[in-house]
Amino acid sequence: MMTRSPQGRTNRLTRPSIAVAAAVAVTAGVVAAAPDAKTAEPTPKLSLIAASTSVTLDSWKDDPGVYLDLGTYLTSENGAFELKVTRKSYKDPVVATQVLRNGKKTTTKALPAGLVKDFSGLPGFAQVSVTDAAGKTVLKQTEAFCPNNASGRIRPDAPANSKYPQSCPVNPFTLGSVWGVENGWASNTYAGYYAKPVQLAAGTYTAKISVTKKYRDLFGIANKPQTVKVTVRERSWEEEEGSGSAAPRSAKSAAGTQGHTGHTGHGGHEGHQQAADAPAASAHAAHGAPARPEAPAARTTGAAPTFNVGHGPYPPAPPALPWALKKKSLQRQAFSAAKVGDRPGQTDGSRQAPAAEPNAKRPTGKATVPDVPKPDLRSLPAYGITVSDGYEDVPGKDYLAFSANVWNAGPAKLVVDGFRSPGKELMDAYQYFYDAKGKQVGYTPTGTMEWDPRPGHEHWHFTDFASYRLLKADKKESVRSGKEAFCLANTDAVDYTVKNANWHPDNTDLSTACGQENSISVREVLDVGSGDTYTQDLPGQSFDITGLPNGTYYIQVLANPENRLKETNHKNNSALRKVVLGGKKGARTVKVPAHDLVNAN
Repeated sequence: MMTRSPQGRTNRLTRPSIAVAAAVAVTAGVVAAAPDAKTAEPTPKLSLIAASTSVTLDSWKDDPGVYLDLGTYLTSENGAFELKVTRKSYKDPVVATQVLRNGKKTTTKALPAGLVKDFSGLPGFAQVSVTDAAGKTVLKQTEAFCPNNASGRIRPDAPANSKYPQSCPVNPFTLGSVWGVENGWASNTYAGYYAKPVQLAAGTYTAKISVTKKYRDLFGIANKPQTVKVTVRERSWEEEEGSGSAAPRSAKSAAGTQGHTGHTGHGGHEGHQQAADAPAASAHAAHGAPARPEAPAARTTGAAPTFNVGHGPYPPAPPALPWALKKKSLQRQAFSAAKVGDRPGQTDGSRQAPAAEPNAKRPTGKATVPDVPKPDLRSLPAYGITVSDGYEDVPGKDYLAFSANVWNAGPAKLVVDGFRSPGKELMDAYQYFYDAKGKQVGYTPTGTMEWDPRPGHEHWHFTDFASYRLLKADKKESVRSGKEAFCLANTDAVDYTVKNANWHPDNTDLSTACGQENSISVREVLDVGSGDTYTQDLPGQSFDITGLPNGTYYIQVLANPENRLKETNHKNNSALRKVVLGGKKGARTVKVPAHDLVNAN
């Protein structure tokens, strides 16, 4: 689950805290009989099942702890299990509603107030107790459940694809989400990285998993606990490497391989991390972190490599991690979960989305801006706010680093194509417009795209998409301004309840969205409901606060600063986040008060 910093907490990042660990959620291979249509109930029938009666879990000597992926699933029959989770504003609490569909009829049922506090899942859903070989209870805990977890069909006549998103967002400024288990599908109840590893010695155990009473009563789930035999085995990287087996690579070897690719992180786009065994992992490293080693937990079935992170089974990249620390970590071990600040979430954590194809040729004819739906770009308040000192790269400097997100509230997606004239360094960029049937009906010039050759970037950036300013206490005078061009990618599910939100967006990672140095054209898309998180942590991006006096300031995230992009509303492009600077030169601090009800730094 997300960790929230208390109001007024001092956030200063001094060194990375690395925890290399992962666990892979799986799909069920259980087949159940289809319900009789004549006796089917109008509401979904939910059941807890276990994919296997026994599992083997690994405890690694270098990173002790066992991740309790016990292979239990929540099934949904007689209809899909669907929840709509929203908040009106950051001053309002999160509310959840069950959506019941019966043919063309749709009804809703409000869940109890306060049951759901954020967008990462149903808290306290599963009860897990573990006993040792002697029958002594050695563990008892509850875990949250994200209905959008890794899932699979449980009967052959179920829909071939689930319509629901593939993760639960944990960006602290998420506004709306949709959770669901498709009819005839099952979703893994394991909380993944939202659950801490447990300490279990090598040996045999019995795990009992059940749905807690409040959820059984709320959703009509039968009280049928599942029992799973658990074998814990202790392993080490050294032994696996010495045996020559196809075991997970060590963090050291993964980092060494990654360090020679030149792709040590895509300049701060956070959370885009790949498993080391993923295709082209060395060619497209993590955004804000190098590729991590394969999960040190036994891979079971069904889960594809993770390309964007922020939800189970893999953690996100730490927000606002200074570039100096990233480089140091390359020499030590691959990133997993630096325990810094909150865990902003990204869309689609279980697949690599295909790239959206640009038009083959630059547009011809007269540029027009037709009267059709257009995107609505909005900024989220800054988060992941920390202070760093520049380290060996820029000694004697203090920097204020942060994460920024610009999202598209719709009702139309933002589509920008870049076209390169032979021999020219810049691409000419054009925004495209579409009618209700998806037919292109117009275009307009909208600036340029530039190739960024810096290590960790090495992709095409769209200029003038957003800017970042540090304002004085009066919120008017700017004392620092950072303007950063960058590639667009649908990294975060900000609000999937808005009109025309796409629950399965393409271009969710920069390895597919940003092109290569020799590209002749590039298409960058920001889909409806999704946002693009970018971590401002490099010199030139983060704010140099070395000479600023202590006191109150505001970080301004400003979308479409030159109004070059055509959108439905230009009045909601700015978001402010209050910060209080303190300390002395070389040891500056920052306190980040809560933003209304969102108490995340």
